[in-house]
Amino acid sequence: MIQFTSSLKKEVDVKVEQIECSEISIVTKSLEASRVLTDAFKQLKAFILAYDFQNEEEEISFFKEIKPRLCFRLIYYRKIYDIEMSRPMGIDKQREYLCDIMNDINKYNAKRLDFVRYYRSGSSHLDNLYFLRNKIDAEQYLETFYHELDPDFSTNCDFKVAKILSNDMLSDYLMREIELLNDNGSIVGSFGFPATKLTWKGTKVELQEQIISWDSAGTFGEIPLTQLYNYIQNVFNIQLDSNLSRSFSELKIRVSPTPFLDKLKDALLRRMGRK
Repeated sequence: MIQFTSSLKKEVDVKVEQIECSEISIVTKSLEASRVLTDAFKQLKAFILAYDFQNEEEEISFFKEIKPRLCFRLIYYRKIYDIEMSRPMGIDKQREYLCDIMNDINKYNAKRLDFVRYYRSGSSHLDNLYFLRNKIDAEQYLETFYHELDPDFSTNCDFKVAKILSNDMLSDYLMREIELLNDNGSIVGSFGFPATKLTWKGTKVELQEQIISWDSAGTFGEIPLTQLYNYIQNVFNIQLDSNLSRSFSELKIRVSPTPFLDKLKDALLRRMGRK
């Protein structure tokens, strides 16, 4: 099972990243990504329906960790599509619209606070109820979406986990959009993007290292790091991790803290003939 699900996730990640890096609108991106993820969802379901779990621990692992992490982006991209298709005209109306959606997410989490705490804390004492099939709790199970009505491919709470992960990603998106409206007065931004976008050929981690270095040195003045992130993502045609604090924490714990900056320095010195 692990081999199949890992291979499927890797394939999906590559396809979605290609879509995110393409020069198309967010509506088209969300629609194309949804199609890729829907196909992956169907493949995953077909595999599991023909598969016999070795034990309850493996079944719990699949419905608690593997399935939600493969499927939460399907929920996310469908919601992005709906949001952008219904987005009103006008800065104030857009801000109110996006804030209302953010409030809905907060209400969703508040209504399910006990389960949110259970999942985020890494608890496991109720896993047998939450993540095993054929233990239907009507109140828990009815919260699902149409792809998951098959009891052989769903449990009481695997959708809830996917929804939590999707809402985390969606909250980051909404906060970026609201901040751009607050800072610039329009989604396009006050910088003005070049007519031809460039495509970043390095790794995402390398670009994050570069952006955080620029921000640390105040290279672009007193602008929020989130605004700099969004601008660079648009200019270089790439989608970065929206969790900036996590990205910075990961940079700090590396054995070599600045490998990309070191590589740039070496390349420049060689070009100058000084190395």
